[in-house]
Amino acid sequence: MPAHRDVDPAELRSAVLAVLDWLDGGDAPDRPVVAAAVRLSARSLAQSAPGNSVEVRVPPYVAVQCVVGPRHTRGTPPNVVETDPRTWLELVTGRTGFLAAEAAGRLTASGTRAGDIEHWLPILPG
Repeated sequence: MPAHRDVDPAELRSAVLAVLDWLDGGDAPDRPVVAAAVRLSARSLAQSAPGNSVEVRVPPYVAVQCVVGPRHTRGTPPNVVETDPRTWLELVTGRTGFLAAEAAGRLTASGTRAGDIEHWLPILPG
């Protein structure tokens, strides 16, 4: 996998601002707008919580590994968090919490370390 450049905080903020109206009940933005916000925010999480013990998946846009701990190398990772793009962006902005999203069935977390990402959320409160 190619190395990614560090996430520019201004670029992240701009991408997230572009989806706030949608998160607050407005019309859905175009797919590339959502993709940019999801990818940049997930990469920002991976930067803030470097490591390979938890995989965060937001299909169809991104999967990142984060959180210091045992490195996963083959097969299905033991610690996985998966959610849809809207829920991810709600987590990123603090519009919902990790436990609330999980309880509502909007997020799945498997493995003993999956919940560790809650420590780094929200990424960009807004």
